[in-house]
Amino acid sequence: MSKRRSFLKSATALGAATLFHQTSWGNEPKSKNVPKVKPKKLKLGDTIGLIAPGFAIKMEALYLTLETLEKMGFKTYHTDRIKSNHGYFSNTDEERAKDLNEMFINPDIDAVLCVRGGYGCTRILDLLDYDSIKSNPKALIGFSDITALINTIYKKTGLVGFHGPVGKTLDDEYSQTYFKKVLMDPQESLPIKNAILKDPKQYRNSEYYRYTITKGIGQGELVGGSLSLVTAMIGTPYEIDFTDKLVFLEDVEEAPYRMDRMLTQLTQVDTFLKAKGIIFGVCKGCDRKRTTENFTLREVILDRIAPLNIPAVYGMSFGHIPQNSTLPIGIEATFNAYKKELRLMEAAVC
Repeated sequence: MSKRRSFLKSATALGAATLFHQTSWGNEPKSKNVPKVKPKKLKLGDTIGLIAPGFAIKMEALYLTLETLEKMGFKTYHTDRIKSNHGYFSNTDEERAKDLNEMFINPDIDAVLCVRGGYGCTRILDLLDYDSIKSNPKALIGFSDITALINTIYKKTGLVGFHGPVGKTLDDEYSQTYFKKVLMDPQESLPIKNAILKDPKQYRNSEYYRYTITKGIGQGELVGGSLSLVTAMIGTPYEIDFTDKLVFLEDVEEAPYRMDRMLTQLTQVDTFLKAKGIIFGVCKGCDRKRTTENFTLREVILDRIAPLNIPAVYGMSFGHIPQNSTLPIGIEATFNAYKKELRLMEAAVC
């Protein structure tokens, strides 16, 4: 039987399965020491499948993604599911999960890129076919709400996922550079250098300032992403195990008191206290002027993180900003908080 025929049969069965919320896929206990699985490296001419697993997308965002990827030398594919609207979602939970599941079992798709983030990914975690995803390893790329997908898939299958630009934010030179370095040019040792800020609106903005919270050097696997999503998964079957990990965090448009609340919750998680390093990106739109009734973002971060005595830094080049590096979930890395340096210590693709 051809790969195409096998795919069509699998997709039909998958469609029927994802009609039920009470699937066992998302509720199976995690096996300890799940072997790490690396996706194949991308090459020019590969086909990238596009999905919108959270919020609805505007057609301009889709067209921009198609144009950007074409200029980069890739082919693209998407279904009509990402063009629908279901309230604030791009489609129903079942259809969004089905789109992701089918991208993995489709033999013509080489990688999967989220066109945008936006709330909704935690709603489909129990609808994903983790067995099929593990059997058809591909790079899944995105940030923001995609944090839930890439960390959960890694936890349950061992498949390395990528916290990197979504389709509508990939039209940036720095972002494209690390997208290509990490996904197309595997290296055993790759420094992730911070972007040079040329825009006065950035280098004069306190949210872009880079500073060391706690000096030190750490080494471990990378996990993390959006602070909102990382904390939202605490207490669920999808909670991230931070033990001996380098944890990277960022967020957008969260007032200092909300950052305070989320960081306080995070510091009450036993495994987080065992992290080897804490790396903040740029928390855009999260700072406020210091007043008698308010703390700044920096004050909140120092107050919550410094007492942990874990090497930590703020202001690395990732997050809801134009210069968004690609960070692979589950890949071993080293981190120097004093020098604000991050280096991948193994190739993320094979």
